[in-house]
Amino acid sequence: MTSQTTIDKAGPGDGPPAAPSGATPGKGLRGHPWFTLVTVAVGVMMVALDGTIVAIANPAIASDLGATFAEVQWITNSYFLALAVSLITAGKLGDRFGHRQTFLIGVVGFAAASGAIGLSDSIGLVIVFRVFQGLFGALLMPAALGLLRATFPAEKLNMAIGIWGMVIGASTAGGPILGGVLVEHVNWQSVFFINVPVGVLAVALGAWILLDHRARNAPRSFDLLGIALLSSAMFCLVWALIKAPEWGWGDLRTWSFIVASVVGFALFAFWETKVREPLIPLALFRSVPLSAGVVLMVLMAIAFMGGLFFVTFYLQNVHGLSPVDAGLHLLPLTGMMIVGSPLAGVMITKVGPRIPLAFGMACTALAMYGMSTLDKGTGSAVMSLWFALLGLGLAPVMVGATEVIVGNAPLELSGVAGGLQQAAMQVGGSLGTAVLGAVMASKVSSDLEGNWAKAGLPPLDPEQAAAASETVQVGVAPVAEGTPPEIAAKITDVAHDTFISGMSLASLVAAGVAVIAVFVAFLTKRGANAEAGAGVGHI
Repeated sequence: MTSQTTIDKAGPGDGPPAAPSGATPGKGLRGHPWFTLVTVAVGVMMVALDGTIVAIANPAIASDLGATFAEVQWITNSYFLALAVSLITAGKLGDRFGHRQTFLIGVVGFAAASGAIGLSDSIGLVIVFRVFQGLFGALLMPAALGLLRATFPAEKLNMAIGIWGMVIGASTAGGPILGGVLVEHVNWQSVFFINVPVGVLAVALGAWILLDHRARNAPRSFDLLGIALLSSAMFCLVWALIKAPEWGWGDLRTWSFIVASVVGFALFAFWETKVREPLIPLALFRSVPLSAGVVLMVLMAIAFMGGLFFVTFYLQNVHGLSPVDAGLHLLPLTGMMIVGSPLAGVMITKVGPRIPLAFGMACTALAMYGMSTLDKGTGSAVMSLWFALLGLGLAPVMVGATEVIVGNAPLELSGVAGGLQQAAMQVGGSLGTAVLGAVMASKVSSDLEGNWAKAGLPPLDPEQAAAASETVQVGVAPVAEGTPPEIAAKITDVAHDTFISGMSLASLVAAGVAVIAVFVAFLTKRGANAEAGAGVGHI
């Protein structure tokens, strides 16, 4: 176990720094661990919320700005692409210049970009400012973890990360509900404008409460070539995952970007062994628990984000629920994450991460298996059971894997570790959506023709079949205008049955990924550098 010395710095003109682990109301609030947690949670909430809230606003944006379907897709893709590519580099910036400053810049930039989107009068401007949202979001997310890592004493870090995970989970799952209310009762611009007052609050709290912590041996230079290589490799990987559903997994363009990403990662790894202050010291991955934590985060995101992607279509297009009602049906998942994350933090502190992580992934596997049994007639009670079990499984994984990654990294690399954690989640989510989407597409394409013929419907030519397959993949029946009601009802039944068969197979694949993650969980252990956090060697 290592111990890191840190230097606590207040902002300009802030007076003497306060020791975070001993901060009390009588000694001032600057650097107080729990107030620091509240502050970073407000900022992180904006980024997590924007990952899902915008999906509800997309149809209104398309209608108002006259956007094509491809342009609407880029409202989401541009955000995630910028976020995923920038996270590790942004974490390094925090390690170099201090997480307080990086966090505040990220919040200001994110809120400003949000306001600019609300004022935009073209889809091009919306996409451009979504890129800026992703870049500034990448600044504040690792900085938030770096601040928690440096502020909380080891025995309280898991609880802090538990509450942090609760905020992310609740914001992610609550996005569709809040988005539905705002779009329905205000307008689509309000989905973005809401970040402005939240950002102002986060900046005010941050300027008042946050204390900058820098390890004495923090990096003093930038690995510019390493940044370029890693960013290029991440871009090629995420771009391939985003475009694969459109291009096809057998397309030369898809594999060209995948190969380019592999070459980029290989060149990056080689360069990191040569540079004096690497962007990511490869020795970091000699820690089996840290490496296992990164893999676990990827697998969790594949199962969770990939599997949940189809559930929203199932609720809205098969069960006919409104966006708000669909979001309300997911409240058991949100509720279990809110309750389970702090409890998971307590449990991990007591028994270590292995058992809670394995238990969490086992619950996730069982929940995804349960979701593979959903059909057109499944009632709300049964759905709620599986959603609640999924939330119960995700809570300890979100908390435990984060603690394993951040806690097993030296303090001077806490920002990079936070970037790794977030990048693993973003890549896993993109991979899950792409791979499980390919599973869904394959199953729908293979079943649709037979189901269509069994229903006694007129045969489709190849072009019509391809168009119908794309529609059915999101649970929508390809009913042409003017179709007789009895024929429309048959087409709807075929579309929903075929969609459910695809969703069931995708859910089973997600369950299999979660089972693999159970075994990975046993490679983790408590952070070897946890005692290097707040309260140790502060001067």
